[in-house]
Amino acid sequence: MSEPNTPAPSKNDKLQQSVLRNFLTKEGAITHLPSQMKKRIIVLEYLAGRLDAARTYTELEINAFLKPLNEDYATIRRELYIHRFVNRENDIYEVNEPGEWRDWRTLG
Repeated sequence: MSEPNTPAPSKNDKLQQSVLRNFLTKEGAITHLPSQMKKRIIVLEYLAGRLDAARTYTELEINAFLKPLNEDYATIRRELYIHRFVNRENDIYEVNEPGEWRDWRTLG
């Protein structure tokens, strides 16, 4: 019986894995936000994927989620909003659909 053919990781898959390995601790905390935009978006996408898209969050709840991950939680919260991972209205946050998120794969 032959082994199933598993495709080799793409260049984007390798980059994503490398960025997450380099900017996250084993526990999932962020060592620091990358300065390069593409890498920053990869980290933000990872965080957005950990939020429950089926619910809304108050600012305090978003802060409680982010604080254990990095001391600069206010900047990360703002970056999540700027890059369309979350939407904010009347201090209530909702996770946007992934199709609305800024896509790091399209950045140079």
